[in-house]
Amino acid sequence: MGYAPSPDRSAPPVPVKIVIAGGFGVGKTTTVGAISEIAPLTTEAEMTTASVGVDDLGARTDKTTTTVAMDFGCVTFDASLKLYLFGTPGQNRFGFMWDDLLRGALGALVVVDSGRIDDCYPAVDYFENADVPFVIAVNAFGGVLTHQIDEVRWALAVKDSVPVVAFDARSRVSVRDTLLIVLDKALERAMRTRRS
Repeated sequence: MGYAPSPDRSAPPVPVKIVIAGGFGVGKTTTVGAISEIAPLTTEAEMTTASVGVDDLGARTDKTTTTVAMDFGCVTFDASLKLYLFGTPGQNRFGFMWDDLLRGALGALVVVDSGRIDDCYPAVDYFENADVPFVIAVNAFGGVLTHQIDEVRWALAVKDSVPVVAFDARSRVSVRDTLLIVLDKALERAMRTRRS
């Protein structure tokens, strides 16, 4: 099954809300920025000494900012479909915002750093419990995966129906291809719901 463009070119694009989630510092803001056709709205703030011991960067010591509310961007696919992307903050203390960000979303993308798999468990659990179609995208930092895709799937213990793919959050094409998988999952869900 794949995304099929609308044959009516005179109709405005269909709006679809997608949530981009994951742990702290995994590449959510980068993902939104790589694909957005508008200058993405970000709520990045400088990290201060107050975050020491609260926000664990792991080996990524070069990170100097963090999302404190959300990221927003949009991209039009084939003039028939417009994705509105809402990136969540990754820190647990901002988890209270996720319900509001998810409202109206047709699907989600969970971004994972394969070197810090533990950081994505809350996001995976959240979307499994919310019963929202989602895709797990393992960000290849520096072009390298710390663990292979089958190892990530095993560690997360997700259902076989949840796609787990490698992607590069900096690459527009890679992000596009990954979002198309999210759209396929959302379409599958819509078709099942319509048949029942």
